[in-house]
Amino acid sequence: MRNFHQDAVIDEFEALTKDVGKVQRETLKMILEENSEAEYLQNLGLGGRTDPESFKACVPLVSHADLDSYIRRIVAGESSSILTGKPITSLSLSSGSTQGKPRYVPFNDLLLQNAIQVYRTSFAFRNKVFPHGDGKALKFIYGSHEVRTSGGLVAASVSTNIFSSDQFKRTMKDIQSQATSPDEVIFGRSFEQSLYCHFLCGLLSYQEVQFIFAAFVYSIVQAFRTFELVWEELCANIRDGVLSPKITDPSMRAAVSKLLIPNPQLADEIYNKCKGLNNWLGLIPALWPNAKYVHGIMTGSMEPYLKKMRHYAGDLPLLSGDYGSSECMIGANIHPELRPEEVRFAVIPDIGYFEFIPMATNSGDKPAVEAEPIGLEEIEVGKEYEIIITNFAGLYRYRLGDVVRVGGFHNSTPELQFVCRRGLVLNVNIDKNTERDLKLAVEEASKLVATENLEVIDFSSCVDRSAEPGHYVIFWELSGEARESVLHSCADCLDRSFVDSGYMISRKAKGIAPLELRIVRQGTFRKVLEHYINQGASMSQFKNPRYVSPSNAAVLRILCDNVVERFFSMAYD
Repeated sequence: MRNFHQDAVIDEFEALTKDVGKVQRETLKMILEENSEAEYLQNLGLGGRTDPESFKACVPLVSHADLDSYIRRIVAGESSSILTGKPITSLSLSSGSTQGKPRYVPFNDLLLQNAIQVYRTSFAFRNKVFPHGDGKALKFIYGSHEVRTSGGLVAASVSTNIFSSDQFKRTMKDIQSQATSPDEVIFGRSFEQSLYCHFLCGLLSYQEVQFIFAAFVYSIVQAFRTFELVWEELCANIRDGVLSPKITDPSMRAAVSKLLIPNPQLADEIYNKCKGLNNWLGLIPALWPNAKYVHGIMTGSMEPYLKKMRHYAGDLPLLSGDYGSSECMIGANIHPELRPEEVRFAVIPDIGYFEFIPMATNSGDKPAVEAEPIGLEEIEVGKEYEIIITNFAGLYRYRLGDVVRVGGFHNSTPELQFVCRRGLVLNVNIDKNTERDLKLAVEEASKLVATENLEVIDFSSCVDRSAEPGHYVIFWELSGEARESVLHSCADCLDRSFVDSGYMISRKAKGIAPLELRIVRQGTFRKVLEHYINQGASMSQFKNPRYVSPSNAAVLRILCDNVVERFFSMAYD
């Protein structure tokens, strides 16, 4: 591959991970020297020191809320060295699915270079196991709307900041990972129109497609659910060589129309393949026979979509993407042969400074005491930690909110498994149930609707405190209508599946009211998606909120307004 030397990239990674303690100290020194003039660091009294001991003694652990006043000054256009030595000139917007509204996150060229380093590393290992030739990728990627702040800075999703960069585009070209769609589709004004055109471009280039990609597997599943509704119209466009009138974005329409010529033979081929499928099983390899795999983030809140993804992918391997966030990239998937449920991410030790807080456990009736953070070289296999990041764009000892487990080591760098988001907790009394607990409960209860040949399309939750005592509410969108008796059993199963001791004690003592299962209309979670897109979120970064807090009133209203049935558990009666 032109300009990409796979073995050299792997050798570089191997050298980098021999002594991560040394690399981490050098990385922290580089970050602190680069930003020694930053007001934030100067106020903390570091005095130019760059050693980890001084850094930890002077700089506190922080969340986004702690930095809000500094970030608001950047948003307002203040050009002094506030969080970084060089003024921040661009911002990323978080997806907003957790808090209810997007947050501004500082972004710079160093973060872009870190992201590309991770992409190159994971591709080198991926291509070694699943090599592909010259070609392209069917990528369901979308730019978000750019927002201009009061101070004149441009803010967009981190994926938009990365995808739109010339350096990223060159890298994708070098590793034969260019998208089948032109930029006018990727950065179109309507994600529905972009999605339709992604399919059209992917079908026109079907022989070149080497793999299917989206940042999150949710986007791929959502795309193919849409394909089931529009495939005949796509065939008509290809047959006639005329783009659907519903594509009204002028630049997108012009770019895609250039690719279209009447092709009845291809249209008939696609039509016949679709007609021959059994409930869309194996759709992807049927239409893109040269595709080697499906690639995207498949861990954490994405795991519930894996069953449907495997349905569409047939025998194609599912390869999980890398580990990162709007704030910082963290690790690369260097074991592409592992199933998504088993994937581990090798930490790249020179793209940030990483600390880990050992997850506390309750000791009898005593509340858990949070331990002091430890270094990357100190964490142990099998243990769980909350991850703390220090990046090159002004975030120092920042609590990312992710809980990870150490699954092993590659040389001296740990391989992390994503466990859950720490902050997403269902809580009424003395109970604490995480996103992971919710996922396991839904998995168990969904087996009951599976016997009815139905599936849980998507789900979320909230705590209802409108009456005392409060109770858990689980929202389900189903693929069809289930019998009431089955849904009553599902409510009971969900209730019993929360095995946190505080929850079970509270339920038995009636300190928490019976769990409520609310069935919502089909298309409800699509409305949730559209709400976030209208708020300026990028489809590429969207994650359906598994827990909706009271502050996220708009999403709570969408869910509650679309409830068609309610079932209360009788598990503890």
